[in-house]
Amino acid sequence: MREIKAVIQPQRLSRLRSAFRRMNGFPGMTVVHAEGCSYHDGPESHDDVWSELTEFSPKVRIEIIAPEEKVVEILGIIHETCHTGQKGDGIAWVTDVGAFRQLRYEPI
Repeated sequence: MREIKAVIQPQRLSRLRSAFRRMNGFPGMTVVHAEGCSYHDGPESHDDVWSELTEFSPKVRIEIIAPEEKVVEILGIIHETCHTGQKGDGIAWVTDVGAFRQLRYEPI
């Protein structure tokens, strides 16, 4: 199993969800609303501490646990749906998952 995480622009989430719904055997995802910043060329200057602490852009982080055979397809969908070629498109990465247990709700 692999864990796929991606940080994307919030306006791309609906389109990405629609693309995943068309994917056969999509395992599901968790969505986390976040804020972030990235590397900028040249020195950064801030008028005060408040502007330095609040200079973040809204982002969405998606998290997916998927079988090995689905990873390339999922990454392809993320790239096709979220990549515009502009700065701030986001980033995606994959990590190995050692052991996991899926929690299921079972009524009493």
